[in-house]
Amino acid sequence: MPKGMFALPPIDNEPIKSYAPGSPERESLQSTYDTMWNETWDIPMVINGKEVRTGNTQRVLPPHDHQQNVGSYHLGTNEHVTESIETALKARARWSSMSAQNRAAIFLKAADLIAGPYRDRINAATMIAQSKTAFQTEIDAACELIDFLRFNVKYMYEIYQDQPSSSDGIWNRLEYRPLEGFIFAISPFNFTAIAGNLPASAALLGNVVVWKPSFHQIYSAHVIMEVFQEAGLPDGVINMIFTDPQETADLVFAHPDFAGIHFTGSTRVFKNIWKTIGNNIDKYKTYPRIVGETGGKDFVWMYKEANALAVATALNRGAFEFQGQKCSAASRAYIPRSRWEDVKGHLVDQLSTVTMGSPRDFSNFMTAVIHEASFDKLAAYIDRAKDSNECEIVFGGNYDKSKGYFIEPTVILTRNPHYETMEEELFGPVLTIYLYEDSEWEASLQLLDETSIYALTGAIFSDDRYVVERATKALENAAGNFYVNDKPTGAVVNQQPFGGARASGTNDKAGSKLNLLRWCSPRMVKETFVSPTDYTYPFMT
Repeated sequence: MPKGMFALPPIDNEPIKSYAPGSPERESLQSTYDTMWNETWDIPMVINGKEVRTGNTQRVLPPHDHQQNVGSYHLGTNEHVTESIETALKARARWSSMSAQNRAAIFLKAADLIAGPYRDRINAATMIAQSKTAFQTEIDAACELIDFLRFNVKYMYEIYQDQPSSSDGIWNRLEYRPLEGFIFAISPFNFTAIAGNLPASAALLGNVVVWKPSFHQIYSAHVIMEVFQEAGLPDGVINMIFTDPQETADLVFAHPDFAGIHFTGSTRVFKNIWKTIGNNIDKYKTYPRIVGETGGKDFVWMYKEANALAVATALNRGAFEFQGQKCSAASRAYIPRSRWEDVKGHLVDQLSTVTMGSPRDFSNFMTAVIHEASFDKLAAYIDRAKDSNECEIVFGGNYDKSKGYFIEPTVILTRNPHYETMEEELFGPVLTIYLYEDSEWEASLQLLDETSIYALTGAIFSDDRYVVERATKALENAAGNFYVNDKPTGAVVNQQPFGGARASGTNDKAGSKLNLLRWCSPRMVKETFVSPTDYTYPFMT
């Protein structure tokens, strides 16, 4: 037990490095990138703190140059899934009883390692295997992951300090126990920070985790695991496996000690997971926690008096940074007809200067989409738009996968507000715009709200406060993260907790204590100092 109530060190958002020409961080990151680009990593699974290699390997393919060999990872089998579960459950007894300050110290150290000696390594890994530019990588793999690790500790302390009142002669105490069993974390390819946070946030609260990262993010996941181990995370607390998704799910969701899932990925997969858990509910010792952030069809809406250049800039950054491969990326926009030529002029002017290529070239604004399947899907959407009598390609529309999976930033103008690219999540650099009649701006809000099954992020642009108030109310359920006069991307830990509802997930707000509350099970303890010895009450006299 701790022999003091220990205050935390100062916790604030990690400063973002600029990587401007001549800056020391630019030279350092480029040097690390070059070194790692010419290395060949042999990436093992990690079970019970031990590296596990099977000899059945798959290549790590940089999306912007799919012929470059930067390494391979070892695929596991059902036996490794079972081993990781058993290992986690064995580690639970000691880990769940470890003091809060010692668990906190591990993840605070991990944050400092990423902020310092591992910063270039985790950034370069993300640039190489996920094709992120230096800035997009910095705000993700470095800053956001550091923020998650540090602020989660702060939130944990705040949760623990939330205690009930006590009356005379009674001491009431609320314990925040870890869940009984193991947590299954499934992380996506697009954010290294999410990949680190999904297992770490649950583990911080005393839980043990089986972590399955995306096959397309394993390169930087390997660095995350190195950081956790160097930070002193005990063996078996987080186990990282590279196994068949369906076979893994069959084993995990049938296990009686399955206690919860922390998921970021597609809506379709999450719905199937939810169904499977429901079908297996009688097998579990406890009702599992289901926490998921899934898809989005995120919007930008403009009022007629808004700044056209600001709207165009928000569309450019919101739709095309990281090739539109963000759950929050702007992919549909509603522009008043009278302002379209102004917005179009600024948007086309900006896009005409956008360059694409390797993230090693810091002048590039965009790189490649993650893999060939994504490329082929996006190319098909673009081709159908070209052939449709309901659409016009305003900009872009070209693509090439001869060296990397490159798709131009593409802007589609449609006459049909329910055209497929206005409703379906594409997860790529494709933005579809619909023009509404200026006088029908309120009706356009209803159209926007009813068009998509998703409700993740959205943005409105207006300087008229009556319009801002009306739009904010009308779109109350359309986005879990709502932006006024800004792009719908770029949520910051402790500033804009992230998550959406409807088909976008359970809205448990990563980057806030709301998320951490899902990974504990409170126990109320009432202690009476002098126990009653007379069973009667005064009213009985």
